[in-house]
Amino acid sequence: MTEHNSSLYNEDLAIVPIEKRTWGTWNYAALWISMSLCIPTYTMASSMINQGMNWWQAVLTIFVGNAIVLVPMLLNGHAGAKYGIPFPVFARASFGTKGANIPAMLRAIVACGWFGIQTWIGGESLYNLLRAWNHSLPEINNDSLLPQTLPAICFLIFWLLNMFIVYKGVESIRKLLQFKAIFLPVAALALFFWAVFAAKGLGPILSQPSKFNDASSFYKIFIPSLTAVVGFWATLSLNIPDFTRYAKSQKAQMRGQAIGLPPSMTLFAFVGVVVTSASAIIYGSPEWDPVRLAGKFENKLMVSFAMIGILISTLATNIAANIVSPANDFSNLSPQKINFKIGGYITGIIGVLIFPWKLMADPNGYIFTWLIAYSSLLGPIGGILIADYYFIRKQKLIAEDLYKVNGAYSFRNGFNPIAILALLVGILPNLPGFLLQVKVVSAEAFPIWVSNLYNYAWFVGFFVSGIIYLALMNSVREPMALSQDNNSISHPSSLTIENKI
Repeated sequence: MTEHNSSLYNEDLAIVPIEKRTWGTWNYAALWISMSLCIPTYTMASSMINQGMNWWQAVLTIFVGNAIVLVPMLLNGHAGAKYGIPFPVFARASFGTKGANIPAMLRAIVACGWFGIQTWIGGESLYNLLRAWNHSLPEINNDSLLPQTLPAICFLIFWLLNMFIVYKGVESIRKLLQFKAIFLPVAALALFFWAVFAAKGLGPILSQPSKFNDASSFYKIFIPSLTAVVGFWATLSLNIPDFTRYAKSQKAQMRGQAIGLPPSMTLFAFVGVVVTSASAIIYGSPEWDPVRLAGKFENKLMVSFAMIGILISTLATNIAANIVSPANDFSNLSPQKINFKIGGYITGIIGVLIFPWKLMADPNGYIFTWLIAYSSLLGPIGGILIADYYFIRKQKLIAEDLYKVNGAYSFRNGFNPIAILALLVGILPNLPGFLLQVKVVSAEAFPIWVSNLYNYAWFVGFFVSGIIYLALMNSVREPMALSQDNNSISHPSSLTIENKI
C-alpha cells in the first residue's frame, strides 16, 4: 500500500478505504441540489434576461449547458469512485506526480475566485440586512476600486465566518447543507410567489418578449451564454473525484449526480428568470442581482428573511464547492507541509485579492470575462484527464504509484511534457478572444473567426487538448497488456510510456 512517509502523501490526499465509502445516491443528489440552489445560479439565469433573452430561451440554455457538463462530471467521477482518490492525485496519472500541480493550481485559482464572489455576495447580504433597518445607509457602489467602508466591513465579517468553518473542519458543513436543503427551497418559493403576486400573475412575466430580432443576434448571445453555463460547473467537473471518492458504488454517484444537477439548476434558474422578469415589470428595468432586488423590498421582515436565506445559502455552498477542493489542491503542492486547513486559509486570502465586487458589478463582465475566461483554462484540463483515463489507461491505474516519487507516473522528473504541451495548445485558440474581451487589443488585431472562438472556449479547449494529448501519447507508447485486475497494470510496458517521454 501507500508509503505514508512519501512526500506525495498526507491524510487528506490518501486513498479512502472501502469501509469509509458511504455516500449513496441520495447523498450526491442532495449535494447537487444544495450546491445548485445558490445565488450565482440565480444570477447566471437572470443575467441572460438582462442580455435580451426571454424566459424560455434562458431556461433552455441553462438546461442544455448542465446536461453537457454532466458528461465530464460523470466521466471524471468514475476514477474517484473506483480508486478512492481526490482530483489532484487523479491528475498525477496524466500530468505526472509533480506536473499535477499545474491543473490543480489552475483549478484552485478559479475556486479562489468563486470563493471571493460568494463571500462578497454574503457581505452584500449582511449589509442590506442592516440597510433594511436603517434606510439612511447608501446603496453599495461598485464603480470605485474598493467598496465603501461599511460594506467592506460586512464582507470581512462574512469572510471570517467562512474561515471559522474551515478551522472547525469539513465535517462542520454537513449540518449547514442539511439546513440549507430545507430552508433555501422554501425561500426560493417565497421569492417566486412574491414575483408572481407583485407582477399580477405569471402572464405578464412570461409574455416578456425576446429582444432579438433574428436568429443571428440570438446566437450571438446564446453561444457564449451556453459556454458560460458549462463553465459554471467546469471546476466541479474536474475535481468531482474529491466527492466521488466516498461513493458506495459507481451507480450511486452517477444516478445521484444525474438526478441532482440538471433538474435543480434548471428549476432554480427558472425562479431567477421569473423574478428578474417580474422586476422589469415592477421597477421598470430588470434587476439581475437578487441581493440588490431584495434590498428594494419595503417590508423590513421580508428583506431580513431574504438576506438570512442568502447568507445561509452562500456560506454552505462556499465551503462545499469553493473550499474543499482548492484546499486539497494547495495541499498537493507540499503534502507534508500544507494540510486541509492551511489550504483553506490560502483560498480565503486569494479570494479577497481578486476583487470579487468588480466581477459582480455587471452581467457582461460576469458572463463574458469571468465564466468564459476560466472555462478556457479548465476545458483543456478536462479533455486531457478524460483522454488519458479512458483511452490511454483504459480506466486502470496503479493507485499506490500515484503516491510514489519514482513510480509509474514519474514521467520526466515528475512532469509529463505531452500533457503540458496539450494544455498550452488547448488554451492558445481562446487567447485572442480573451485579450479582445478585456480590451488589451483592438478588434482589428485578429480575424473575426479567431476572436469568435472565445465564445466556444470550453468546447474548443476540451477537444483540442484531448485530441492532441491522445495523438501524442499514442505516438510514443508501446501496446500495454492490461491485467484483469481492475487496480493494476501487470505488463512492464506500463512504465514504458513514462520512460519514453
